[in-house]
Amino acid sequence: MIDNKNNTYDLIVVGSGAAGIMASIAAGRDGKKVLLLEKLSKISSKLKATGGGKCNLTNTLSNEDFMKSFGKNGRFMRDAIEQLDSKDLRVFFKSIDVETDSPDGFRVFPIGHNSTTIINALMDELNRVNVEILLNQKVTDIIINKNQCSGVYVSNNAYFAKNVVIATGGLGYPQLGAEGDGFKITSKHGHTVTDLFPAMMPLHTKEIWSDCTADTIAKVEMKVAIPKYKKLKAKGDLIFTKKGIRGPVVLDFAKEITPLIEKFGEVPILVNLTKGKNQEEIRMLLKQLNEKYRDFSILELLSEFLPTSVSCNLLKMSDIDYTQKYNKISGNKRDNLIQFLTWTPFTVVGHDGFKMAMITRGGISLKEINPKNMESKLIKNLYFCGEVVDLDGPCGGYNLQWSFSSGYLAGKSIKV
Repeated sequence: MIDNKNNTYDLIVVGSGAAGIMASIAAGRDGKKVLLLEKLSKISSKLKATGGGKCNLTNTLSNEDFMKSFGKNGRFMRDAIEQLDSKDLRVFFKSIDVETDSPDGFRVFPIGHNSTTIINALMDELNRVNVEILLNQKVTDIIINKNQCSGVYVSNNAYFAKNVVIATGGLGYPQLGAEGDGFKITSKHGHTVTDLFPAMMPLHTKEIWSDCTADTIAKVEMKVAIPKYKKLKAKGDLIFTKKGIRGPVVLDFAKEITPLIEKFGEVPILVNLTKGKNQEEIRMLLKQLNEKYRDFSILELLSEFLPTSVSCNLLKMSDIDYTQKYNKISGNKRDNLIQFLTWTPFTVVGHDGFKMAMITRGGISLKEINPKNMESKLIKNLYFCGEVVDLDGPCGGYNLQWSFSSGYLAGKSIKV
């Protein structure tokens, strides 16, 4: 083993995703001697793929609303967000010559919507603040002396530092290097890793509406049809696939569904495809359309507010002839149609696992991390940031903002 004790760093950062890079830059800007270790042959592989390569950095929500979007654990991030919120993040990127915009008034992207712009600018800043970067360095363990972290082991080598930041991410996209290294390393030294599930991913359903794949259904509402879990809900756009469903509403809801699939095998859900309309509103809408378009078939009436492909599936479920006039449909079948229009039943039966998961639900227990500085409560001078901790948010720049904010707080908080 090579002895690097004579070359001690102020900080070693393990992992070169958004959180690890920001921790390195924050410490580097403060004049600290920083070593950034990445096990792959290049930095930021997952950041490059974020948002389909468009890199949705953050969003325009207030800090309070941003934290609420993470659920009951959202308050944990208060100190990190107050140190670097969405406005601060945009200022940071402007300081490294990356302009941002928000075309829809909510999501924030780099001008040009290209993640390469972000990575190149971050790399330039890492170099400017003299962060040393070593690639192809898989950290196998941390070095602990008297309950204090003092370095890391890498294959047949060791690197020593006064502080260590674990920013290894979760288990999503293993082809981009995610193998849960941080979970394995820190659990050996007493840290609790909560149950891990794939999240932000498409879902497979028993009901296949592959003839609807060309259509995006806007403002869909979705809920779990199990009494004990009826409070689990999501809203957003829905897209049908050859295996089931995807789209923003599904990506957001997947983190609630994947644990239930493991528990029950399959999960019944109810989907409102009519922008939240209830039965009475739908009944009134159909009546009004029927009066306006007296010669229309029921399929033509439904196609006034739903894609024709979706309308066909709903009529098939209701055992209604597409060519029938609305007034000629029997009362029972009409009631069934209105019920299906209000809440269409689907059964989630599976998913593609972590290989298609953008994020991981679960991680290092928040109870064991000090939110004021992201330091371990169990091991001194050991810090965590980003997806490796038990915090995950919905689509829309939430998770990247959290990674940047927590990385910034950790990098600013190290002790020298």
